[in-house]
Amino acid sequence: MGIVKISDQMHEALRHTSGALSRSINAQAEHWLRVGMLAELNPGLSYREICQLLIQAEGLNAGDDNAAHTHTAHTELRIA
Repeated sequence: MGIVKISDQMHEALRHTSGALSRSINAQAEHWLRVGMLAELNPGLSYREICQLLIQAEGLNAGDDNAAHTHTAHTELRIA
């Protein structure tokens, strides 16, 4: 785990958004980092598609058989 320095403006946006979405500030920052990284690696996907794939990947990681059956054709999703 490391320390990442961010601007006061970004921290304030994280604080407001994390409260609205019932996430910790760190969880909100990690969510935005994951979505941004995936958007850069998969420029053809929309935000909605990225979120759907993250949810499906979480189901697969948890061993959810339904997630494996509902996995979409977006196999090009790359997670570094």
